[in-house]
Amino acid sequence: MSIGHFTVWDYVVFGAMLLVSAVIGVYYAFAGGGQQTSKEFLMGGRSMSALPVALSLTASFMSAVTVLGTPAEIYRYGAIFCIFAVSYFLVVLISAEVFLPVFYRLGITSTYEYLELRFNKYLRLCGTILFIIQTILYTGIVIYAPALALNQVTGFDLWGAVIATGIVCTFYCTLGGLKAVVWTDVFQVGIMVAGFSSVIIRAVVVQGGIGRILNDSYHGGRLNFWDFNPNPLQRHTFWTIIIGGTFTWTGIYGVNQSQVQRYIACKTRFQAKLSLYINLLGLWAILVCAMFCGLAMYSIYQDCDPWTAKRVSAPDQLMPYLALDILQDFPGVPGLFVASAYSGTLSTVSSSINALAAVTVEDLIKPYFRSLSEKKLSWISKGLSLFYGGVCIAMAAVASLLGGLLQAALSIFGMVGGPLLGLFSLGILSSFANPIGAFVGLIGGFTVSLWVGIGAQIYPPLPERTMSLNLTTIGCDIGSPGTGGNWTATTEMPTLTTLVHLQDTERPVLADYWYSLSYLYFSTLGTLVTIALGMIVSFLTGGIKQNIDRKFLLTKEDLLSSFSFSKPKTNEKVEVLNWKPFTMAEEGTDNPVFNHIEMNSSENKEKVNGAHV
Repeated sequence: MSIGHFTVWDYVVFGAMLLVSAVIGVYYAFAGGGQQTSKEFLMGGRSMSALPVALSLTASFMSAVTVLGTPAEIYRYGAIFCIFAVSYFLVVLISAEVFLPVFYRLGITSTYEYLELRFNKYLRLCGTILFIIQTILYTGIVIYAPALALNQVTGFDLWGAVIATGIVCTFYCTLGGLKAVVWTDVFQVGIMVAGFSSVIIRAVVVQGGIGRILNDSYHGGRLNFWDFNPNPLQRHTFWTIIIGGTFTWTGIYGVNQSQVQRYIACKTRFQAKLSLYINLLGLWAILVCAMFCGLAMYSIYQDCDPWTAKRVSAPDQLMPYLALDILQDFPGVPGLFVASAYSGTLSTVSSSINALAAVTVEDLIKPYFRSLSEKKLSWISKGLSLFYGGVCIAMAAVASLLGGLLQAALSIFGMVGGPLLGLFSLGILSSFANPIGAFVGLIGGFTVSLWVGIGAQIYPPLPERTMSLNLTTIGCDIGSPGTGGNWTATTEMPTLTTLVHLQDTERPVLADYWYSLSYLYFSTLGTLVTIALGMIVSFLTGGIKQNIDRKFLLTKEDLLSSFSFSKPKTNEKVEVLNWKPFTMAEEGTDNPVFNHIEMNSSENKEKVNGAHV
């Protein structure tokens, strides 16, 4: 069985996707008289409505890791992954009802600004630096891993693709500001859905109907939705996905700058919440698409697994292999699939670049150089977008040298995100948490997360913990194991799902218990240790005596107001700040996405340049 190759038409389709993304950036650079002020650049006029923001949130969540990794995950481990649909609901609920009201009320640009208002500037610095390191590492992998998978299967030029996507992304982030990032994301969601749909529709035609795909999946044990094993060492069970998945993704939706900056750019708090709930529908739709792709892949390859037969060298090459295999007779359609994977990359990287520029300006430049004019800050923001775009492309080159460390990097979200989620939760939910408790909690949570996370990399869980389902090559043409076209898989591919490395070294006792914890619990562990330690230390160091301004905490009114659909009160409106000497709060964020500085003049009376007095 031979699969197709990339043709001229496929390159044309891919090039068109990049071109449209770049044109959107140019359009918003000059539309309506251009981006004259940093406010226009950073805030998109603070007028974003819920729908584009919701699609933008979905797009940046959906990196190429999702497009390539999730179907392969379902093909190998079954549809239990779909229980994440429940986790996504809980994540959106917590983000919209717990974190959003506080961030929106304070009108902050960088989420880490909250840490200074609630605790002190040292914790703000800790949060900012952790975020910058985490995001740069993750972004490099998000650019490189899919490029490598697609290159090895399709022969699509590896570094040409990495550099082209990196440059286009940096280009429209730097030129177009918030509106460009949000509207390119909207376009890219369309491309991603089109890519998934082309594979699903063709697979259904090839297999003669959806009934056969579901029947094959059922008999192959792929419809394993319900596994209520409470053992925290099993990789994916109902409980690890519901509990661990909720903590991991709340760390991203609730407090991660890349996501928060976008929904706070909405014109009212109601629109901000609405954007999160609409985005939930997007997440579910993407999950269903990925599930069908995975099940269709199993139905087609149930008797001849391309991975075991050495036609692909890693699981995340399965999806591009399937696309080329079943779409080879349709010029340009495999190109559409590749464009959909790279759309995932572009949307994730653009939000990362913007978030990095925003936190750098807000947390590392403005507090220390207060004399900078709005115009200078606007140019610094653009320069930082350019700089971080270059750093992310360089990081992709580093990722190419790191070999199979992708799982390690994906665990970074759990390892770093967990303690940070714990820190924000302490601030918002506990009135007696003080700076000493918060700092000790953060260090404790981070230490425990890193200990278990790094241990799991050194001593991977045993195969019975990951429960990979049966795959067979019984129906393959044994005589030619490499018949997947003339490409050769020489590079060790970082996989998008946990690879089991069986090691000959002797395993310590901890390896089969503590280090075998499901990767989804890394974040849960970090969050809970941070909160518990933080509360105990705060209590012992007199935190109960401190007097905290209620606006930094979640209040009953915040919860009750969610259910009022009446006209938003005036304080929900985004007000333009015109208090004089410190107008800087609205510049600087070169983040199209963080353009949410909606501070109320009344709330600013007690602040000097964003610091609580």
